[in-house]
Amino acid sequence: MALLTPFSKVPELNTATILLVEIEEQLQSKLADVIVHYEKEFNVNVRLARKLPLPVENKESRPRIDLIVFIVNLLSERSLQSVESSLNHLHSDYFLGKVCFLVTDARCGSYTRDRLASVRKLAASHQCPVICAEPRTADGVHAAAARLLSILKVSAGMSPIPTTALYLSTLTRCSATSDLEED
Repeated sequence: MALLTPFSKVPELNTATILLVEIEEQLQSKLADVIVHYEKEFNVNVRLARKLPLPVENKESRPRIDLIVFIVNLLSERSLQSVESSLNHLHSDYFLGKVCFLVTDARCGSYTRDRLASVRKLAASHQCPVICAEPRTADGVHAAAARLLSILKVSAGMSPIPTTALYLSTLTRCSATSDLEED
């Protein structure tokens, strides 16, 4: 089992790479299209994966991945299980501001509440931000892409202000840890 490590490759000039991980591939392609067309200041490479680990055969030609986004559909138990198993294939350095969770269908009923709590606990344990997205509307996809691009700029070192990914992670991490600890 090869771990995916964030600092094993040299970054490309004026380029950032984001990896979108979603087992059901419902939001990935829409989000990838918006991210690529939305960003004009620097080049964005978007890579798609259903789960981790990534295939070994193209490891040498793979660019450095600056941000990994785990997309969790709260209507699917399989989606959450896939994310939990994929986290085992990441080096611990990725959890220093280079991983976030994107949650969809958070407003679809009371049975998603338990899965949302699980994702929030998972994010809090790894000090990662949780972003909610509405994949059914174009505005929802655009809003999610804009938030991911702002995190990507910092994690790839493209931010004009001197902010590190670790500092951004502390500002955007799941703030509901006190609520979760009471359960």
